[in-house]
Amino acid sequence: MHALDILGDPVRRRILELLADGELSAGGIGEVVQAEFGISQPGVSQHLRVLRESGFATVRAEGTRRLYAVAPESLAEADAWLDRFRRYWTPHLDALGTELARGRRKRRLATESETGKEE
Repeated sequence: MHALDILGDPVRRRILELLADGELSAGGIGEVVQAEFGISQPGVSQHLRVLRESGFATVRAEGTRRLYAVAPESLAEADAWLDRFRRYWTPHLDALGTELARGRRKRRLATESETGKEE
């Protein structure tokens, strides 16, 4: 299965978002996902299995708990595919960054002139 097929599912994307902040127990993941998506615990387990089998998540046992974590190397396939399209949004993001910096500078200079400070 292609990486984007895995990431195309909103439940699996949400699980990966949760795991991006660090390792979580299957129960902890289940609580959030069940509340947000209204799916059953077996449904959450199925998504975790897909993520694990596709290499997007790792699992380790700690007593009776199963702790999941992101497997970052698996995101490389999706990143490589998206790389062909970065040219469409990178210049726009660069321009946005420039405009944000100009706005911050303008506000800072205005504040400094109001308070009598000079550069």
